[in-house]
Amino acid sequence: MFNLVKTAGLMAAITALFVVVGGMIGGKAGMMLALLLALGANFFSYWFSDTLVLKMYNAQEVDETSAPQFYRLVRDLAQRAGLPMPRVYLINEDAPNAFATGRNPEHAAVAATTGILRMLSERELRGVMGHELAHVKHRDILTSTICATMAGAIGSLATMAMWFGGRDEDGRPANPLAGILVALLAPIAASLIQMAISRAREFEADRGGAEISGDPEALASALAKIHRAAQGLPFDTAEAHPETAQMMIMNPLSGGGLAGLFATHPPTDERIERLMGMPRRA
Repeated sequence: MFNLVKTAGLMAAITALFVVVGGMIGGKAGMMLALLLALGANFFSYWFSDTLVLKMYNAQEVDETSAPQFYRLVRDLAQRAGLPMPRVYLINEDAPNAFATGRNPEHAAVAATTGILRMLSERELRGVMGHELAHVKHRDILTSTICATMAGAIGSLATMAMWFGGRDEDGRPANPLAGILVALLAPIAASLIQMAISRAREFEADRGGAEISGDPEALASALAKIHRAAQGLPFDTAEAHPETAQMMIMNPLSGGGLAGLFATHPPTDERIERLMGMPRRA
């Protein structure tokens, strides 16, 4: 519940930031133009991103004939979660990872690398796929699309300010120094909020995945294994398309220190600690 409230608060914050920045930089007209541009781009992303990302990773759809054990595992978890059966994909990649995509539970897909199937026990794999189905159940693709819309609109306003200068709500030129500062700082602030929302959603997916699989310890064990393996196994497709890293159960591009502020995933140790504090269910 805390993470749901946190997500709602952060989404309100990024919306408020957009309104303030829009008013300072573009006035009402500029603010609406930036929002429309961002909505258009993210409308396309919302409807077609699943197809694009699966092609990007050369994911191959499997069924009960081609991957019987994995397919049945996902089917059992989907039934436990009360979800329609998603499309199931495998990615021929040694790096251990998995993700979910799709605009809603009725049009969802889950994908896992062949590396994660080799590395994890069946218990651990159930925890991982439970996590991905929790993303589907919580409609996190919609949440991330809304966040991307607002962050993209703020970025568009900042670009407008850099090229044309700021405008007040009546369309008059604004203080140029203030406009430059807002143009530089607003996209950073929007990114920080967007990443904080992503981290909150990962915590919630961990909790939901543990409930779906009934085995939080197995998911914690899986996260520890994936984290260790990911340090020495490059994920070339993710490196080439860093915008997709936030979809993974473990960010293949994560960093420490100041970079942690922009991390899409919480620290693995903290995720494991929270999971180990949950009761196991049958």
